[in-house]
Amino acid sequence: MRFAEMTAPEIRRIDRQRVVVVAPVAACEQHSDHLPVATDTILVTAVAEAAEQQATQALLLLPTLWLGASHHHLRFGGTLSVPVETHVALLREFFKPILDDGFSRLLVLNGHGGNIDTMQTALRSIQPNYPRCLLAAASYWDLAQSELAALADGPRKLMGHACEFETSMMLALRPDLVRNHLIRDDIEPEIAAFRGLFLAHDMRQRTDHGAVGYCQLATAEKGEKMVAAAAARVVQVVHALLQQPLPS
Repeated sequence: MRFAEMTAPEIRRIDRQRVVVVAPVAACEQHSDHLPVATDTILVTAVAEAAEQQATQALLLLPTLWLGASHHHLRFGGTLSVPVETHVALLREFFKPILDDGFSRLLVLNGHGGNIDTMQTALRSIQPNYPRCLLAAASYWDLAQSELAALADGPRKLMGHACEFETSMMLALRPDLVRNHLIRDDIEPEIAAFRGLFLAHDMRQRTDHGAVGYCQLATAEKGEKMVAAAAARVVQVVHALLQQPLPS
């Protein structure tokens, strides 16, 4: 079920106890020289819509929130963003109406790395007001980490930026928006001693042209499989959330 395509009376008739609300959140930001700034929004929307097609009665899909916390991309230009604190507040207000309307299971499906902290903080901050609800969040690439890693040919097996994963999926979904002649790898060196360490670098400090990963290895064939793998994991999680008893 797609929230935006339903009428208000149709939404009122949904059994709140037998559906998971999926809220995709993304960004509009630079994606190197070869991908459009709407890449994150296009990709997470495609994954969410593919999942909805497989679990229509169990999943209520909200419209994708395209505005993200992307200040770490601003120095490249081509980026729309709100500060971290504003994005946390925005997400809180985005989720409240659906929870106040009686829906008790929420899955925030993220498509942008900068939103990870904000979505988790937003859910943490509203959870005390909704103690009988299941509030969950994940980036689609984390849900399908092993499945996506198995499809990657490059040595980097985790999601980067405008990388083998994102470029492959865009080649599968919107090849008309990919500037193939501008695809260039941008390899971020791995420092063994930094394993597990968070560094608050902006993208200009990490890369010279806005990518992180082996985008030259991207293919549309891999991209189709990656979207399908991520959607399958979302469906699996949705069904698991429906089986999970609500907190008492």
